[in-house]
Amino acid sequence: MAKRRLFAPLIFGLALTGSVLAEPPTAAIIGTPPQPDWAQLSPAQKNVLAPLARDWDAMDNLHKKKWLGIAERYPGMQAAEQQRMQTRMQEWGRMTPAERERVRSSYKDFKQLPADQKQAVKEKWKAYLSLPAEERRRLREEGKSAQLLAPPAETMAVDETANSQPAPETPAAAQ
Repeated sequence: MAKRRLFAPLIFGLALTGSVLAEPPTAAIIGTPPQPDWAQLSPAQKNVLAPLARDWDAMDNLHKKKWLGIAERYPGMQAAEQQRMQTRMQEWGRMTPAERERVRSSYKDFKQLPADQKQAVKEKWKAYLSLPAEERRRLREEGKSAQLLAPPAETMAVDETANSQPAPETPAAAQ
C-alpha cells in the first residue's frame, strides 16, 4: 500500500510528461471552410462582385468569405457607399498580387498604430489628396508619397511631423 502511494504520483507525472513531449497533432488545421466558386454564386452576388470575377476562383477561402460578407451587406448600403465599394473593387481587381500584399501589409501596420499617430496619418492623407493630380503623380513616381504619408516617429517633435509622409495612394485595403 505504501509503495502504491509512492509510485502513483511518479507514474502520473511520467504520463503527463510523455503527453507534453509528444508532437502536437498535425491533422488539426483550423481554417475557413471552402467557399463557392464563381459559377456557384447567386446572380445578385455576381452582380455585386463583378469587378472580382477574373480573380475569384484563384482567391483563398478567407478572402472569398470576406467579399461574400460585403456582397451580403451591399443591398443595405447607401448609393454613395455602393458606388465607393464598386470603385474600390475595380481598383483591387486591377492590382497585381504583389500590390495587393503591399496594401494589406500597410493596412495591418496602420491598424497597429496608436490613435494619435493614426490621426496624424489621416490628416496627411487628406492633405495629400488635396494636392493637384499632377503633383500626386509626381510624388508617386519619385517614391516620395510613401514618405509623405508615413506615421510620425514617436521621438519626432510636433513641428517635424509636417515633413513626414504616409503610405502610398491605395484604395482602402481591408482585403
